[in-house]
Amino acid sequence: MKITTTIASLIIAACVAQSAWSAEFAPYGTAKVDMHSMSPTNTVFDVNYENPQSLNTLYNFVKNTKKETKGKVVVVTHGPELRAFAKENYEKYQGIVDKMAELAKDGVEFKMCNNAMLAAGFKAEDMHGIITVVPAGFPELAYWQEKGYRYINPLPLPVKDVRYIDQPALKK
Repeated sequence: MKITTTIASLIIAACVAQSAWSAEFAPYGTAKVDMHSMSPTNTVFDVNYENPQSLNTLYNFVKNTKKETKGKVVVVTHGPELRAFAKENYEKYQGIVDKMAELAKDGVEFKMCNNAMLAAGFKAEDMHGIITVVPAGFPELAYWQEKGYRYINPLPLPVKDVRYIDQPALKK
């Protein structure tokens, strides 16, 4: 009986402590939730990443955006990441290219800036077939925006597990 009373006392103390903690560290209350639906929205992604590995994060951004917007998606690539799309680099970037090919199979269009591609030392025939080379990246973004596509410029910063940077003890 004494063990049961002790456990009950600990549970009550934890609840009181949680309540006090909540009031002390949440002076603005708790977030509201608004999981609203939206009408189909077409989007154009502006991609200019220093590191081709950042395309892994782009994959998640595009998948999540497409799931919610239910519209068409265009990705305009015009930075150093474009080397991942070169056939000669397939072995090095296979995982990324395969993910981008999956998106393409799902209807995502990939447009590559001719100016950036040439400046990087590539030609159109060097790129995988999921790519369409266009005259220039920034005008291509304007072109799609003129067609009503909503502009998205995602920074390649993943948020997975950032909570545990400040609260490592919370990680299960």
